[in-house]
Amino acid sequence: MNNYFSIGKLVSVFGLQGEFVLKHSLGKKTSLPGVEVLFLEEKKNSFIPHFIQKTSIKDHEHVFVKLEGIDNKEDARRLVQMPVYLAEDDFKKQASSSAPLSLLGFTVQDKEQGILGTIEEVIEMPMQTLAKLTFREKEVLLPLNEQSLVKVDKKKQIVHVDLPEGLLDIYLE
Repeated sequence: MNNYFSIGKLVSVFGLQGEFVLKHSLGKKTSLPGVEVLFLEEKKNSFIPHFIQKTSIKDHEHVFVKLEGIDNKEDARRLVQMPVYLAEDDFKKQASSSAPLSLLGFTVQDKEQGILGTIEEVIEMPMQTLAKLTFREKEVLLPLNEQSLVKVDKKKQIVHVDLPEGLLDIYLE
């Protein structure tokens, strides 16, 4: 079973040949070198492979993508707003080490509670970044900001946090 990592979504159609604008959160300008396939989540938890024909950089968080078999604007429109995923190996090669997304799969360790779980998703919002994980069989969203983040040990893949008192209790009640 492959692990898939969300990198963004197809935000619009570009041109008449079925190209897309992919908005990504990889943390760097990229044309996705070496990536041959993107996975689109057309239905919940079904990752459909789409082979890349060509890519080019638009800006820091957008890339133009042409997928095989999508040759006109109409075919492309049905895939707009689809979440886009990379296989784990491709993701690790593409994500900037400074991008919050690169923390996927890291273990979260709290100063008081100890090990809480593994980061399953990174949610980037305008004012903060949240890490989603499962703690005591409950889905938990933890803020990753100056107040809570102590340090990130990239070598051991551990995110050290000092969470506000009572934050975890909200989820457990």
